[in-house]
Amino acid sequence: MHGAIAHKLGTAILSGQYQPGDVLTGEVAFSEALDVSRSAYREAIQVLSAKGLVESRPKAGTRVLPRQRWNLLDPDVLAWAFGGSPDLNFIRNLFELRAIVEPAAARLAAERRTRDDVRVIKDALGRMRRHTLANDEGRAADRDFHTAILQATQNDALVTLSASIGAAVSWTTRFKMRARDLPRNPVPDHARVADAIAASDPQGAEDAMRQLVELALEDTRSSMED
Repeated sequence: MHGAIAHKLGTAILSGQYQPGDVLTGEVAFSEALDVSRSAYREAIQVLSAKGLVESRPKAGTRVLPRQRWNLLDPDVLAWAFGGSPDLNFIRNLFELRAIVEPAAARLAAERRTRDDVRVIKDALGRMRRHTLANDEGRAADRDFHTAILQATQNDALVTLSASIGAAVSWTTRFKMRARDLPRNPVPDHARVADAIAASDPQGAEDAMRQLVELALEDTRSSMED
């Protein structure tokens, strides 16, 4: 129950229904309005606090924190951002992050990958081909593909970004397919990245990943115009 409440409040905050500085509805009033226990509400607020969205103080209530305090790369926060009408500038920010991180990660992966890394990357690519990005299985494979590349860098700091990058990939794909199918098949773009990593071609892997992210952004921009 507290997870559902956190999702409801988190989505309201990320969508702008609650602005930074706003005080949330009190514990008693909220609990009575939704017919939930006060303990479930308190647990939900603890979840939001841990992700930097709100701060609770005695007698002052629970206040929405400034946006720069939010853990925007937390997978739950990303889900809440896309649970309503996501801020289009935020979507562009995610692609800028990917454009900075993923091409460099692909280069490192090509330099450091093991046979097992290549196997995991190729397995994810195969599942993308079988299922396509039109369904959950294909989108999960897409997420696994990008996660496997980060893991192949053998860089612990980059690996910690796996959940965030994977969530960003998954949610932006859902977003750009909300009104229509993808305008083109993105699997060949991913195959070029996988082939370059398997061939231990750092420059080729970096270039292919940069093109993949740029094309994904073009698809998303096209979706925004619909």
